[in-house]
Amino acid sequence: MASTVQIPLVGGTADGETITVELDDNGRPPLTHHHLGPEGLAEAQIYELESDDRAGRPWIYTWRGPAV
Repeated sequence: MASTVQIPLVGGTADGETITVELDDNGRPPLTHHHLGPEGLAEAQIYELESDDRAGRPWIYTWRGPAV
């Protein structure tokens, strides 16, 4: 069974939401997250993994823009 972690989304349409992702064999989450919009992939937003040592949490996903 894979380990999971909750990571907050910062910026964009999903700002303030938290997602649960699986960690890889090295204990790291995926480098990007595609947050689906109401129309699915047609309105997806891209979030990129960053470290967040200032707030005392290891990672955040920061908004980078629309997927399309």
